[in-house]
Amino acid sequence: MDRRRFSTGLWVASAALLAAASGSRTLAAAPNGVDVEAILNDPAAPVSGNPDGDVTIVAFLDYNCPFCKRAEPGLQRLVSDDGKIRLVAKDWPILAQSSVYAARLALAAKYQGKYPAAHAALMAMRGQGLESAMRAAVGSSGVDMTRLDRDLAANDSQIMALIRRNAAQAKALGLQGTPVYLIGPYLVAAALTYDEFSDVVAKFRARSGK
Repeated sequence: MDRRRFSTGLWVASAALLAAASGSRTLAAAPNGVDVEAILNDPAAPVSGNPDGDVTIVAFLDYNCPFCKRAEPGLQRLVSDDGKIRLVAKDWPILAQSSVYAARLALAAKYQGKYPAAHAALMAMRGQGLESAMRAAVGSSGVDMTRLDRDLAANDSQIMALIRRNAAQAKALGLQGTPVYLIGPYLVAAALTYDEFSDVVAKFRARSGK
């Protein structure tokens, strides 16, 4: 199997993250400065899927990342088909300045309940996007751009603080690039297919007796 496409390893904080994904919210900080509670439950981070799911997937993504875009359809299909997965989005814009712009647009759309629409539109773009094209894509997804501009102006400091927290978490985890998925105790630094995502989730459930 192409190692760039699929590589799975145990996270050093596996015990803590395993407890978290099982529903526990009483967590100590993991070794090496990794705060599992902050990663799983940042109140500002977009959450989709089943908020009470038995498996949490945390996705570190960049809207200019071709591997993120390759994996996105399979991930979203699994979340929909499974019905018991909680998906936490970590906007981690590292590839270009336009990545930061895209993350700010998506996170500003959250204030009108449209993060999923903005996220999907940005993920569907081909190649590295120009800021004008990114804005047009978000606008065509049903987001009220007048309101988005107001929300962005009013909340940009909070949005940028969230992006910085995501970056700090990625650094603490030793992440080298996007995409990265935390699935139960597994850290997957690759663009998985639907079947590969499903296999990792099934492995976690079997391990934890779910």
